[in-house]
Amino acid sequence: MFGFDLMYMIAGLPGLIIAMSLHEYAHARVAVAMGDFTPRLTGRLTLNPLAHIDPIGLLMLLVARFGWAKPVMVNPSNFRDRRRGEVLVALAGPGANFAVAFIAMAVIMFLTQVMHIRLSTGVQSVLWLILVYNINFGIFNLIPLPPLDGSRVLMAFLSPEQQYRLAGLERYSFLILIIFLVTPVLGAILIPLSQFIMQLYATIWGAVFSVFL
Repeated sequence: MFGFDLMYMIAGLPGLIIAMSLHEYAHARVAVAMGDFTPRLTGRLTLNPLAHIDPIGLLMLLVARFGWAKPVMVNPSNFRDRRRGEVLVALAGPGANFAVAFIAMAVIMFLTQVMHIRLSTGVQSVLWLILVYNINFGIFNLIPLPPLDGSRVLMAFLSPEQQYRLAGLERYSFLILIIFLVTPVLGAILIPLSQFIMQLYATIWGAVFSVFL
């Protein structure tokens, strides 16, 4: 999912910070919009990366391909519509990542295909990794495994007994994710979906920018 080369890691740092910060901010923003002010009271309703990034989690992402941000605390009982609130808050993080990737693709294609600017290797790498990391971050968090966002979406549609069983998987989540990382399983999920989303974004922006070409 993430590279080990030093220059690659440096170029990827902006993408990781943006992906993690906006992901958590989106959770906080939607939770507040749904009636829970816990994120505001805990200082998470901000775009400041320092409020969202766990230094160890970021380091682990850079060197071990597996990490985490500081989770946003929410109180679903404060939502005006609990089920709707839980689903929207869970989807907000990955949604923010996909939106950032969509914008990153627009910037890349506008600069290179409309403005015909020859980007330096460094700038091209930074922009490309913002695109890739945000797409991968969004897909990864939609995996229906606690405590990832996908599990929270799924739980909203399960019976209490099924919710209990799914929540029970959280004690094994770290081990399961490690197995995903050291086997082809995660790549088999991420790579095709990531390529599909990138192609979709490129097609959309290609159609938009065709009026300038």
